[in-house]
Amino acid sequence: MPSRKRVLGTTKKSRTPITEELAEELAREAEAGYDLSKGRRVGRRSLAGGTGKSPRLNFRITPDLYAEASERAEREGKTVSQLARDALEQYVTK
Repeated sequence: MPSRKRVLGTTKKSRTPITEELAEELAREAEAGYDLSKGRRVGRRSLAGGTGKSPRLNFRITPDLYAEASERAEREGKTVSQLARDALEQYVTK
């Protein structure tokens, strides 16, 4: 009778079973090191261009204003963030 492999858990995305053998294989791979230059870039590109960071601004609005902004942004082929940036730029450069 074949022995059953002990399952330690599953991967988040594909729900692949993580066996002790797989955990050991992944640990060996990690210990050997990864070539981070081949990794996927995380985050969004800078609005200023180049490699700099764009400051983030968060604020709260009413549900009605958000609904109106969403509708307008969709009509203009923009995101709500783009619409808000445009409005803030117009306001501060008056």
